[in-house]
Amino acid sequence: MTGTYPAGAAARNPRGPVTVIISRGWLVARLMWASAPSAVLATAVLALAAGAAPTASAWVNRALLNGLVPRDSSGSHATAGGHLARDPASRHVAAGVIGHGINGAHIAALAVVLGGIGMVSAAVPQVRRYATGQLCREAGLMIQDRMYQAINLFPGLSRFESPAFIDKIGLVQQISSNAVSTLVNAATTCGQALITGTGMFVILAAINPILAAIAGATAVPVIAAQITNSRRRADMEWQKNPAVRRKMFYSSLLGNPDAAKEVRLFALGDFFRDRMLGEMRSINSGQRLLDRRICSIEALLALLAAAVTAGGLIWTVRQAVVGQLSIGDVSMFVMAIVGVQSAIGNLAAQLASLYQSLLLFGHYADVIHAGPDLPLADPPRPLPALREGIEVRDVWFRYDDAHPWALRGVSMFIPTGVSVALVGLNGAGKSTLVKLLCRLYDPQRGSIRWDGVDIRDVAPEELRQRIGTVFQDYMAYDLTAAENIGMGDLSRLGDRARIADAASQAGVHDKLASLPQGYDTLLSRIFFGNHDKGDPETGVVLSGGQWQRLALARGLMRADRDVLILDEPSSGLDAEAEHAIHQRINAIRSGRASLLISHRLGSVRDADAIFVLTGGRVIESGTHEELMAAHGEYHRLFSLQASGYQEVRSAARRRAALPATKS
Repeated sequence: MTGTYPAGAAARNPRGPVTVIISRGWLVARLMWASAPSAVLATAVLALAAGAAPTASAWVNRALLNGLVPRDSSGSHATAGGHLARDPASRHVAAGVIGHGINGAHIAALAVVLGGIGMVSAAVPQVRRYATGQLCREAGLMIQDRMYQAINLFPGLSRFESPAFIDKIGLVQQISSNAVSTLVNAATTCGQALITGTGMFVILAAINPILAAIAGATAVPVIAAQITNSRRRADMEWQKNPAVRRKMFYSSLLGNPDAAKEVRLFALGDFFRDRMLGEMRSINSGQRLLDRRICSIEALLALLAAAVTAGGLIWTVRQAVVGQLSIGDVSMFVMAIVGVQSAIGNLAAQLASLYQSLLLFGHYADVIHAGPDLPLADPPRPLPALREGIEVRDVWFRYDDAHPWALRGVSMFIPTGVSVALVGLNGAGKSTLVKLLCRLYDPQRGSIRWDGVDIRDVAPEELRQRIGTVFQDYMAYDLTAAENIGMGDLSRLGDRARIADAASQAGVHDKLASLPQGYDTLLSRIFFGNHDKGDPETGVVLSGGQWQRLALARGLMRADRDVLILDEPSSGLDAEAEHAIHQRINAIRSGRASLLISHRLGSVRDADAIFVLTGGRVIESGTHEELMAAHGEYHRLFSLQASGYQEVRSAARRRAALPATKS
């Protein structure tokens, strides 16, 4: 189904547009200066030179032309409509005057100056392109760096589950490439146009103040219209971004190797293609309406500017005919009127582009100034080694006010040196509790305490350094096997012995060692690794069960931490492999706190304590024997699973008892 744009404009701010633009402009200026100060200075100097060159050229060209046209006996320059041109009998006199009235050295000097200005005008754009490119590259790098620094400082997950925030990140990624270049080019071109326009306006005012005032007045509606259109374009960029992301989602499914199986099996290709095209049509429709409106406004303004220019040219020609302007004055006036109109149009367009970029840049400011999404203690309390255990005390949690409670007054205790299991049906709140234990969210009510210390009072990064976790929805990174495991503890990323030991504990060492390049084999078919030499055979894709073992090995890199949390660590493994892995985990975790979450109740029966979670509440707890004797929910679930295994065994016994058939 094709999506629609959300209401609202980009980066609204109650402080008012002028204050917002000034503050963002100052933010951009500081960022540019911090990223490449020499490139900023070079770009500014080159913009000044490029802006002053047309005005200087107009003055020198006037002087050159007037120097080439002699003065008559009254001391005035001969004009296109003067007596030298009108009186055929005096043409020979004019020729004599021309022959004796020209200062050759002066003319030559003016020609050299004019040629020098032309050379500068030709060279400046090339040098400025290089300086601008350098500035854009450095600024784009700094934007990405600061944005992801800010993102990495978000301790929780809530912002990553907000579509609006994801839209902001997407727009900032555009800023780091296209918008930075637009900002730099718009700012420098604005400065250049302002310098050129001011110089040409002075020339125009010296010749005809009224026409100069009219030409200057046309700048007001042009600039106002361009800025208004920029606001509309910025709004459009913000409004269409959800549709753009949906379009990218559908297009990625059509080329995603993970999705290719189902796309072909279920014949989903045309379905996703239609969805993608629908989003593109929605985007194009909104863009078409905006372009049509902007086109009509800008066409009218262009006609107005052309009318002023035409009127000025007609007046100039008439003044030249009646002898009021010299040839040099005519040339300079033509350059001035065209230059003023061109500068106004260029200035308006670049101001609009700058304004639009600054509006979009507000999303960058929103990201880097967002601050933490969880309250942080200042100063945080130190976190001692876990000696007693972790207490979950009357915890209530829901993801937002529109959702029901995921946890409803959960209380449990995970003692040090004890293995604890948490069981329950899908949606009972087990994985949510894991996220709270890792402080990826904070409970709305209740608390989680580490030896009596509320984990909200300690630094999240210090808490997480004490925890090893294997998530149910683990990641499969397109990196080497060693990197996939070593990222569980970056301080040991280069410790191959530790990585191999973790892989052995997870039962995946033999598989990884047998790969084409062992642990250095890239586990991806998307791109080549640094050592692959472009050989497509070196990329390897593991099976689901092998990936799960590798993710478990990643978690076991932290097996020596205070707490190890395993959320469905063996759901993709067969029963024999699952039993072997749990035996290994129990051995290496002896004396430390552990929490195991599993749907297979046979894998938790050896736990020291089992908690049964239903509907966000702990309804039972105890050992396997105690819970079975209680004939409650655990007994029901365990018996249900056991009956399936018993039926399989009974069927196997019946088949074994049948007489052998003769061939």
